Amino acid sequence: MIEIKAIIQPRKLDKVREALGAVPGFPGMTITRAEGCGPAEDRAGHELGLREQLTDFSAKIRLEILAPDDLAETLATLIHQVAHTGHPGDGIVWLTAVQRFERIRHNLDGA
Repeated sequence: MIEIKAIIQPRKLDKVREALGAVPGFPGMTITRAEGCGPAEDRAGHELGLREQLTDFSAKIRLEILAPDDLAETLATLIHQVAHTGHPGDGIVWLTAVQRFERIRHNLDGA
């Protein structure tokens, strides 16, 4: 299993959800409203100091998906393609290997 996490612009959520839902075997996702900031640049393209970066928070959406290994790369690429605008603040996507995964609805003893 692979955990896919992504931070995207709120206005992109509907399109990302629609695109992911069309993928056969899509396992579902959790979304959380979040605020965040990244490296900020002034109008001349110079990176601003840490103080300026940490005060300019904007609304974001955090997606979390647990996907089978063979589907994870497809889903991550799709999120990137659909959420991308080419502007600062588009977001990020990252994948992490999951050591253990079990559904709570199933008993641990297999019963």
